Amino acid sequence: MTSKTLSPRPSQLDHAAFVEQFGDIYEHSPWVAELAWQHGLGPEQDSPTGLAVAMGRVLDEAAPERQLEVIRAHPDLAGKAAISGALTDDSTREQAGAGLDQCTPEEMARFERLNAAYKQRFGFPFVMAVKGSDRHAILAAFATRLEHGLDEERRTAIEQINHIAAFRLEARAD
Repeated sequence: MTSKTLSPRPSQLDHAAFVEQFGDIYEHSPWVAELAWQHGLGPEQDSPTGLAVAMGRVLDEAAPERQLEVIRAHPDLAGKAAISGALTDDSTREQAGAGLDQCTPEEMARFERLNAAYKQRFGFPFVMAVKGSDRHAILAAFATRLEHGLDEERRTAIEQINHIAAFRLEARAD
């Protein structure tokens, strides 16, 4: 990440303006932005990295039930929401950037099987920060992470979600 500045500067926004600007960083979970603002923002949170750390801390410190809400708010990778065009703009760009919109029928079938197996095992969707990755690496990560225990995989999903948030904030910086 770089030392870019977010505009408008988070530390200069009131609660409503901050949530309006950054409430979508965590997929369908504006409460993360609300709590980050309530904890206080200074000039160090005016950079993508600084704000990512502050918002990530909110999610890291949340109760497991709240964390699960955020994990479950994420779409399946190469899943039905992607096929039907129902993803958020950020998710659409991220999945397309990893080539998930170019899967062969066989790869799509494999994604469907792995998404179903993962949800059955853990009770939430597979989440991965796919920027800089490709569909082959994502499929390999599925296989590895299906071997995790539930608590380890919840923590891994939260780490991945925080990476996604950092990428989204970086993309918004000047």
